[in-house]
Amino acid sequence: MFEKMKRWKNKEEGYEKETILQGPIPAHVAIIMDGNGRWAKKRALPRMAGHYEGMQTVRKITRFANELGVNVLTLYAFSTENWKRPKTEVDYLMQLPEQFLNTFLPELIAENVQVRVMGHKDQLPLHTLRAVDKAIEETKQNTGLILNFALNYGSRAEIVYAVQKLVDDVQNGTIQASDVNEEMFHSYLMTNDLPDPDLLIRTSGEIRLSNFMLWQLAYTEFWFTDVLWPDFTEQHFLQAVHEFQQRSRRFGGV
Repeated sequence: MFEKMKRWKNKEEGYEKETILQGPIPAHVAIIMDGNGRWAKKRALPRMAGHYEGMQTVRKITRFANELGVNVLTLYAFSTENWKRPKTEVDYLMQLPEQFLNTFLPELIAENVQVRVMGHKDQLPLHTLRAVDKAIEETKQNTGLILNFALNYGSRAEIVYAVQKLVDDVQNGTIQASDVNEEMFHSYLMTNDLPDPDLLIRTSGEIRLSNFMLWQLAYTEFWFTDVLWPDFTEQHFLQAVHEFQQRSRRFGGV
């Protein structure tokens, strides 16, 4: 009777970390962090307030992913299309990496987290670039979770750039056209030294990829939630991992 009551209590409270740890943990989790603006609008706050709260969620989920033993956490922080937003919002978004990394860098170092950035960094403001480069340099020796920010990133642009580099190498004789295969093409992508994501999480109820890691997500398990990113908790992360653990990944086989 006591065990039955205990199981009921655990179910009511949600997913238990210890139980989840008994199953396979996705090595690479990618997250499309969506809903900051809607979170703010629901509270009659400026959109920037939502982005600030979203930054706090990044800190929380990074810490928790590290605790679970996730190897790589890729966060879609700013897309190549986001430049179309109002200038005041873009300017604020370009300050967030600086705020986040300056505030939490000591914690990231202490937690053995390695910071990386993928995207076209040359188009970032100088103050953003300085903060990013500092974090990359000061955490490059860390061997724990890789926190990979997709910043000024767009998958189509990434693929086009990879094709251009591949064509250049064929033309200058570095490689032969007959040598080109999926593995070689992967080596030209921004994630060339990372495994493809095992699990993609997207918040806020949108069900699309929004030009995010189109090549790399070919066999990734998707998990969508209506929860807005600032409201996303460790319990939601556990739920996503639990769903991942229930799926059979056959990669085209039987």
